[in-house]
Amino acid sequence: MTVNTPSAPPRPPTQHQLAVMIWLAVAPTLVLINVFLGPLLAPVHVIPRTLIVVTIAVPIVIYGLMPVLHKIRRRILQAQPAMRRRAE
Repeated sequence: MTVNTPSAPPRPPTQHQLAVMIWLAVAPTLVLINVFLGPLLAPVHVIPRTLIVVTIAVPIVIYGLMPVLHKIRRRILQAQPAMRRRAE
């Protein structure tokens, strides 16, 4: 019989973990935006082009990708004690 005990909520990500998570979200997003919109935005001056790209990228990262990365991190942290028990 298994007893489900509520586990403590995971700690917030460390500064280094957060930096990696942000990089994993931002880099591919910017690459894809530039691949798909680059030719369309090529004639636009660099400052408005950057503002357009940032306006598209930030909501994708904040509302789309970061919640997914936080869930993945939480699952990894919750699985670690179980993985340690199996190894023992």
